[in-house]
Amino acid sequence: MRIVQIYQVDSFTTEKLKGNPAGVVLDADGLSEQEMLRIARELNNSETAFILPPDGPDHEVRIRYFTPKTEVPVCGHATIAAHYVRAIENKLKEGTVVQKISIGILPVAIVNEGSDYSVVMTQGKIEFSQPFSINEREKIIKALGLKEEELEKRCPVQIVSTGHSKVIIGIKTRSTLNNLVPDMRTLAEISKEIGCNGYFVFTLESESKNVLSHGRMFAPAIGIDEDPVTGNANGPLGAYLVKHGLVEHNDSSFSFNAEQGYAIGRSGIVSVSVDIDNGEPTQVKVGGRAVIVFKAEIRL
Repeated sequence: MRIVQIYQVDSFTTEKLKGNPAGVVLDADGLSEQEMLRIARELNNSETAFILPPDGPDHEVRIRYFTPKTEVPVCGHATIAAHYVRAIENKLKEGTVVQKISIGILPVAIVNEGSDYSVVMTQGKIEFSQPFSINEREKIIKALGLKEEELEKRCPVQIVSTGHSKVIIGIKTRSTLNNLVPDMRTLAEISKEIGCNGYFVFTLESESKNVLSHGRMFAPAIGIDEDPVTGNANGPLGAYLVKHGLVEHNDSSFSFNAEQGYAIGRSGIVSVSVDIDNGEPTQVKVGGRAVIVFKAEIRL
């Protein structure tokens, strides 16, 4: 019999039952892929992170990520959760941890926040696909429950990735954002056609000086109708905003706070920073706080 330590962590918040919940298995070595999937299904969070020992000298920790349905290459909020648990349990000092995940070997910064921590993850390679054709765009917009006049004209509808791709859709108002009722079945069908599972709808209409953008993210094709707060959506958004000249910056970097989850009662804040070279985004980091909601054991 094996005892598996499991944590439920709310990421991108310091308030329990807000932000984005993720499962974390601290010592997952010895678990089979099928067992990881079953644990993720049992916890039923959008993602569960499984922390594994290194398998080479070029990193300190490995992480695998599972939704209740499948393994995914990377997950922002589960990364924050995993490294927060490691920091708490190991009483880590401020510094950098090198992690190996499916998309590569990347650094994660552990930042002291008094007696607590925040976590900042460097995301993967920035990639922009061509904007969708008129027909593809219309199908996506209709499935999201949007009308053409509700879209922000400066914002092309396109896939952007920093390791896990998302369709980025800019709209004019928060009211429209909060009242969206997407057709999840149709979105899942479109995902098969376009090769992208996530749809991130955002607006730059904000009432707070400390928050630039508000968003919602839907990924029904991988069992996530709506993800509360998504690092791998707000990261690509940062690259997108710079790429299309939607924000002012100093030509070397741009940072902002993004809010997500308000419409479903799980609001959280993602801190996004973008490195810039000759007007082009070159690297993205996302970060935030976290809180452990509970710790439990599973006996297998």
